[in-house]
Amino acid sequence: MTSTIEYKGYHGSVEFSQEDRVFHGQILFINDLVTFEGETVKELLEGFHYMVDDYLETCKRIGRKPDKPFKGSFNVRIGGKLHKEAALFAELHGYKSLNALAKEAIEEKIKSA
Repeated sequence: MTSTIEYKGYHGSVEFSQEDRVFHGQILFINDLVTFEGETVKELLEGFHYMVDDYLETCKRIGRKPDKPFKGSFNVRIGGKLHKEAALFAELHGYKSLNALAKEAIEEKIKSA
């Protein structure tokens, strides 16, 4: 069972409250808190779609750019020693850049999971 859903490039968490007998979640990877819920899977999905659309429309109405999850870049703090070793490894092994090495390493780790 998956615990996330996707719509228009946005991802939402999926949780179930046995006590309340309701599915609920929030839009992930944005700086705002946007939640949704439903008593059925269909209602949960409809709520998620509605809230993503509402989030985008609200941002448009107030003249603010909506957060875009996963722009394709992020900062990683790995310490000076490892940074130096990785840069040297990339240079010695013909990588175009340290970014290319990091991208390949992440892809390999995900494929082997």
